[in-house]
Amino acid sequence: MIKNIKDKSILVLAPHTDDGEFGCGGTLDKFIRLGNNITYVAFSSCDSSTPEGFPVGTLREEVRRATDVLGIKDLRICEYDVRYFSYKRQDILEDMVKLNKELKPWLVLTPASSDFHQDHQVIYNESIRAFKQSNVLGYELPWNTIQMNTTCFSSLDEVNINTKVKAVLEYKSQYFRAYYSEEFVRSLAITRGTQIGSRFAEAFEVIRWII
Repeated sequence: MIKNIKDKSILVLAPHTDDGEFGCGGTLDKFIRLGNNITYVAFSSCDSSTPEGFPVGTLREEVRRATDVLGIKDLRICEYDVRYFSYKRQDILEDMVKLNKELKPWLVLTPASSDFHQDHQVIYNESIRAFKQSNVLGYELPWNTIQMNTTCFSSLDEVNINTKVKAVLEYKSQYFRAYYSEEFVRSLAITRGTQIGSRFAEAFEVIRWII
């Protein structure tokens, strides 16, 4: 159902830098190649979580490089503190309301409802309030999810996966995490692709779909 679209406004809501690339990087590459306009909003630059040995601001630079790999021209970075989004819930909602008025997105990509990270829960909850007239899909981050409601799939090809891998691997400060590898990205994409008879895919939760 997201195969033949063009010239649509698409908004990615990433609680932290890298969430959008991991959750839907292949589909973003697919959308951009189809001629769609992507806005990527990272709600935290994660400065307080900068790994030892890297300067503060590293993740801001990494998200710029990663979104550039994907071909995203409109990147916006907010400065909410990691793990404290719940204290700024109203401010985050107001940011989203402004985005809605400005962009009027056809599609919003947000963390899935089953994502148990506290910041991701805030972004999910406020997104369904702010974007009541948009299609909303929840993207998959397996390390934050016990059970994913996979009710939508985006079929991908080798080019999409190669671009996603290249974008994800721009986050050199995060290589210590087990899922920061080409093997992980490809294996998940193959698993989701197998479910729909495709070589690769990304899975989403249908949160709101307007016909």
